[in-house]
This record gives sequence, C-alpha cells and structure tokens, in this order.
Amino acid sequence: MTAFILVAGAHTGSWIWQAVADRLRESGAQAYPVTLTGLGERGHAAGPDTDLETHIHDLLRVIDRTDAAEVVLVGHCYGIYPVLGAAGRRPERIARIVHLDAGMPQHGDQALTLVPDQAVRDRLLHRAGPADDDWRIPPPPLEEWQRWGSVAGLSPAVLARLAGDAVPQPARTLTQPLRLSKAVSELPKTGVLCTANGSSIAMVEALVGLGDPRFQVLTDPRVSFFELATGHWPMLSCPDEVAETLVRAAAGEGHRVAAAVNEQPAHLRPFLLDVPERPRERVGRVDLHLPDDLAEADRPRPAVVFVHGGPVHPDVRPTPRDWPGFVGYGRYVAGMGAVGVTLDHRLHDLADYGRAAEDLAEAVDLVRADPRVDEDRVALWHFSSGGLLAADWLAAPPPWLRCVAASYPILAPLPNWGLVDSRFRPADAVRTAGRLPIVLTRMELERAEIAVSVEEFLAVAEKCDADVEVIDVPLGHHGFETIDHTEQARHALERAVRSVLEHLRR
Repeated sequence: MTAFILVAGAHTGSWIWQAVADRLRESGAQAYPVTLTGLGERGHAAGPDTDLETHIHDLLRVIDRTDAAEVVLVGHCYGIYPVLGAAGRRPERIARIVHLDAGMPQHGDQALTLVPDQAVRDRLLHRAGPADDDWRIPPPPLEEWQRWGSVAGLSPAVLARLAGDAVPQPARTLTQPLRLSKAVSELPKTGVLCTANGSSIAMVEALVGLGDPRFQVLTDPRVSFFELATGHWPMLSCPDEVAETLVRAAAGEGHRVAAAVNEQPAHLRPFLLDVPERPRERVGRVDLHLPDDLAEADRPRPAVVFVHGGPVHPDVRPTPRDWPGFVGYGRYVAGMGAVGVTLDHRLHDLADYGRAAEDLAEAVDLVRADPRVDEDRVALWHFSSGGLLAADWLAAPPPWLRCVAASYPILAPLPNWGLVDSRFRPADAVRTAGRLPIVLTRMELERAEIAVSVEEFLAVAEKCDADVEVIDVPLGHHGFETIDHTEQARHALERAVRSVLEHLRR
C-alpha cells in the first residue's frame, strides 16, 4: 500500500488537503494531510524558535508512524522545503517526492524567496534573532493572495475560506537554510506544474535546452512531470485531478524530459534568414554589428539594441550575444544601414531584474556615446522574459528612444515569479508610454502562460490609445527565429525589422 504524506504551503494546514485525502483513500491508499507546528488553529504549539528543522521533525514523526510499503511525500509551495529535508533523513522509506507547483530548492536555500513582498523579506533578514517579538508573519489579506500564486480556479467562497483560515507563519521556517543530503538527489521525483500559475512542461524543456546546469537533473529518467490547467491551489480548485495525478505519479507515470542527443538546442539552430557576416566589435558585454560602409559615411547611424531574456545561468556557453538568433538580428539590421547591438546582461535569476536593467542602461549609454551612432535615434528590441525590461523605458520614454519592439515577450511577471520587482510590469508601464511606437511580434502557438501577459498588455494599451503594431506569426513558436523556418515566419520577421527601422528614420 502507498501512503501519501501531504504538506501544504505557508499559512495553511491539513484542512487544505481534505478533499484530496478523501479521494486518495477511496482509491485504496493511505493519506496523511499534515499540519506543521505553528500552522494549526491559532498557531498552537509554535514559539519564536519554531523553524524549518521543527517542520522537518514533524514529517519524520509521520513517516515513522506509517507502516506502508511505499511513502510518497507531496510538498506544495513552502511545503517542499520540509519535504526535502525529511526525505534526506529517511531516504530508505521514500518511494517518490512530488513537487506540487513547488520549486527546486537547493542546499542552503531559504524559503524566504517565496515571500512576494520585498519589504517583508528585508525585515526578516534583519531580525534580531529568535527572541525577536516579530517572529510571525501574518497571512496576506484576501485581496493579496494572488501575489502568492494564481488563484485561478478558486470560487469566491473558496478563496475567502483560504484567506479566512490562514494563520501566521513562524518566521524562522522561512529564514533557516535548507540542509540537503546527497541521498535526496537519488530519489524519484515528480513535478506537477500548474499552468495558470506560470509553469508548464514546455517551459521546463526550454530551460533544459538552454544548457543551464541547474536543470540538467530534470532529464533523469526517474523524474516525471504532469500539468494541471489551474492556479497555485490545485488541491482546492481541482481535488479529483490532483488525487488522480498523485496516484499516477506514485506508479511512475508522467512525461519525461529528454536530454538532447546529437541535436542542437533550439536557441543554437541557424537563424531564419541567411544574412552575410558584418563587421563586429566587442566592448565589454556589448557587441556592435556595423554596416559595411560605416567607415565611409559622413553621418552617424541609428541603432537597434537587442535585449535577450532569461534567466540564463552565468556558466551557459555560448552566452546570448553569440546565439545565432541575436547575431542574425545584429547582422540583418547592419545590412540595412543601422548599427545592431547585442549584449549579455546579468539576468541569471528572477531576482536579478534590477541588475539586468542597470546593465541594459549602461549598454545604451555606451552605444549612444559612440560617434558612429546617432544618439537621438535608438530602438530597444526585447525578447521573451527580456520583455519585462521594457517597463522602465515605457514608463518614461526618453526623447531619443524612437521605438520599442518586443518578440514573443513576457509583459507581466508570471504568477509564480514572486521575486520580480513590481516595477517590471510593461502591462502597467504602457499607460505612460504616450505615442512611443511599439512593435509587438506575437506567436500563434505561444505558451499559454506567456500569451496571457501579452493579452493583458494589449488590453491596457488599447484603453490608453498606445501606438502598438501587432505582427502575428502563423503557427509560430516561442523563439521562432531558429525554430520555424517557414515563409510566414520570414515575412513576419522582415516586416518587424522594416517597421522598427522606419520609426528610427522618421
């Protein structure tokens, strides 16, 4: 018999699992919804010294009580931290770990990264110690629960109960670093991704394809994936589907992410257009792709700065400015008489948007100071999650910025991107963009979680009468320039480049 030990996220307890537990028991399994110390009614038994280790021992007691042949630990959100800690102490008892819309915390990580409010994170980092009176974090009010994860699929009544029954979280459970044993890495795992919260199998495969060493473990055949078309609280929004998925996960089912074998990752395949080499200069993190006749010209040229997405791990090689797609764009606009600019910014993690924005601003200053560049005619072209970096420029467009372009962009942080500062929301910033031309290239086959952010942006842009040109790519995929070598894709790319250059030359 299989025993499922169900561990909820911050501010919640066993009650959140009751419907799922009932379905699991009906299937013949054992189910143990857990209320961790301090997360029961009125925070019973908690104290200033309640920490992550306390919660790990809560789970160890449950594991030791069950006589089931197979124990499956299920961690939701914060719950994955004590789950992984407990699995490392009893690896011989654990048949599988299930990450239910939960991340992949590593040794030394703090669950504090789950808190969406930067002010709260800063306050917790500077607490005086366990005796500090401020040792509990109150749950969010009803109207702010969506900041902790998408509430898609929850009725108003269920959401009200979630907020009403939530309890304060002991602070040290979030600030104490997770200690992982090597044994945890050897255990089978399943990720259950909630697509309305910004996760999907396609996104996992894209991260693996980038070569980020942190995600290569996801190609292990013992790792499987499922998707649920709901928000961050699937045990409340679709308990039947959650129970069925957990039973299938315990049986070893699920999608496997394959490691690329003798196949180029999508981002390293040839550029859609066959463009000849152009002169190229490298200055720090910035590359300038130059028109052939620039040395003979008697006037400076406009520039297009191409802004990659991410996060891209610092060890990934080649770096984005050497990817065929960005090199292709740089050469293409250089062939049309403009300076194409590619750069490597330091968006290595979701918390790095501020640093990446500084890198982009420095690159723009460097480009505008180059005597070969017309400092009053610059366009910024953002790609994928680099779309969030457009927010600063849309919020207060400088007079030299003649156009902002975005291809398959993310234009509002995905619901599970709590670490991204609220400043990086182009869907809000477009309200003050005025008549700044915006060229948006949209994919017909875009990932659903990204398409939602684009539609939000366009809805706001329409209300404020922003100057947005939408170029659709029929049957186009995210990263289409190296994936979709079709006539429709070529036409869309050429049209977007022409439109940007026309705005630069006006």
